[in-house]
Amino acid sequence: MNIDKAVTSFAGIMVLLSLVLSQILSPYWLLLTAIIGLNLLQAGITGFCPAAMIFKKLGFRTGCAFQ
Repeated sequence: MNIDKAVTSFAGIMVLLSLVLSQILSPYWLLLTAIIGLNLLQAGITGFCPAAMIFKKLGFRTGCAFQ
């Protein structure tokens, strides 16, 4: 798995998790969904993604989007 797929998979899991937690615990968990969306938007514009940096340090191979 490359960094691009890892970042999008991680973002998808976190969005789904926050939606489940918002239904079970508190609607404030939807703020996590908003933060993830803003981070994805920012990463698309600037190319800077903290998750991609972490996955790179973990040894994932680079992809097209995050290098």
